[in-house]
Amino acid sequence: MFRLFAKSSKNALRSSAKTQQVRNLSIHEYMSANLLSEAGIKVPKGSVASSPAEAYEAAKKLGTSDLVIKAQVLAGGRGKGHFDSGLKGGVKAIYSPEEARDLASKMIGHKIFTKQTGASGKECNKVFIVERKYVRREYYFAILMDRATRGPVVVASSQGGVDIESVAEENPDAIVKLPVDINTGLSLEAAQGLADKLGFVGNAREEAADTFVKLYKLFLAKDATQIEINPLVETSDNQVMCMDAKFGFDDNASFRQKDVFALRDPTQEDPREVQAEKWDLNYIGLDGRIGCLVNGAGLAMSTMDIIKLHGGEPANFLDVGGSASTKQISEAFKIISSDSGVSAALVNIFGGIMRCDVVAQGIIDAVKELDLKIPLVVRLQGTNVEEGKRLINESGIAIFPCDDLDKAAELVVNLSDITSLAQKVGVHAKLSLE
Repeated sequence: MFRLFAKSSKNALRSSAKTQQVRNLSIHEYMSANLLSEAGIKVPKGSVASSPAEAYEAAKKLGTSDLVIKAQVLAGGRGKGHFDSGLKGGVKAIYSPEEARDLASKMIGHKIFTKQTGASGKECNKVFIVERKYVRREYYFAILMDRATRGPVVVASSQGGVDIESVAEENPDAIVKLPVDINTGLSLEAAQGLADKLGFVGNAREEAADTFVKLYKLFLAKDATQIEINPLVETSDNQVMCMDAKFGFDDNASFRQKDVFALRDPTQEDPREVQAEKWDLNYIGLDGRIGCLVNGAGLAMSTMDIIKLHGGEPANFLDVGGSASTKQISEAFKIISSDSGVSAALVNIFGGIMRCDVVAQGIIDAVKELDLKIPLVVRLQGTNVEEGKRLINESGIAIFPCDDLDKAAELVVNLSDITSLAQKVGVHAKLSLE
């Protein structure tokens, strides 16, 4: 994915769109190919398979011995990845239906590990069998939403088929950027000028320009946040084709893009985030050890900041919103506790619309149901705070109350350190206030 304009990082939530819980939908390559084909954009012929037997039939149906099999996972770097089956590479040239079947058996149902999947990997449930095209030149083409120009921007390069971030770093002059006025769109003349800059000539120039215009129209029509084609190629018979595609879509448009959002594959997403969305909770998993449950995105980020200020690392961003129910609070704790890396948790609630007694009851229900083993620091302020404190005090549950946020953050960091140390040596530490 191209990240020159807005690098997304779980460790930099302030600059990331994810702080606002924007889950931009991504879809599999074979689905992207279908969208491109429906828009009149040339793509290689292909068929998706969910089993080795289906892979055999798909390869046989294509009627050629020049084929490629591609693992379908929502992560980049498949070509250089490896499977837990021992297979190296998630994109392979194949020459027969039998080879398609054999390789599919080593991909489907197995986890692939790439530079983007992390140590947990991602399970491959399907493979995409496509005809292999022989290309003369490879290009890069993408359309993104750019904050700097406050609209769409086309990013292209004559150096495609490779890691575009590396191209941008090593040879920035090879990157062509074309901001597009969303009110007028990408004109044919502008598209032809872009084709000239990339080095297309003759009939390929006109076909490239036509492809650019169609891609832009598709970008708008489907409420996309990104369309990335890498590589866009000119074949040996002078056709311009999209060989690989990645789409991202704005979740705010899900109500009018029901056909697109029906393509979502939750098996490729963080199960905690999927569960959070089910309960209308704003959750993002991070890499730290201190779970956070807060109401309001601004307060949540401030809470994470102060945890880091005291030397801790937040395990998540979790905003329960301003009107969460007792059940939602309970479900939020289930999500936090499902992370085995969490060694302590901090609840920071400022009750306005959100009532502190509702939060307190949700905490009590969750701790009892889950038999929570980690220390829990709770700071409640605002509406019905005294009732909330009474419920917690009378619950008999070992909870560390703290009215001062700075002290609460310092306390949860210290408790996390103690619990983490105990876990490392195989000791269960039960902490309580004297």
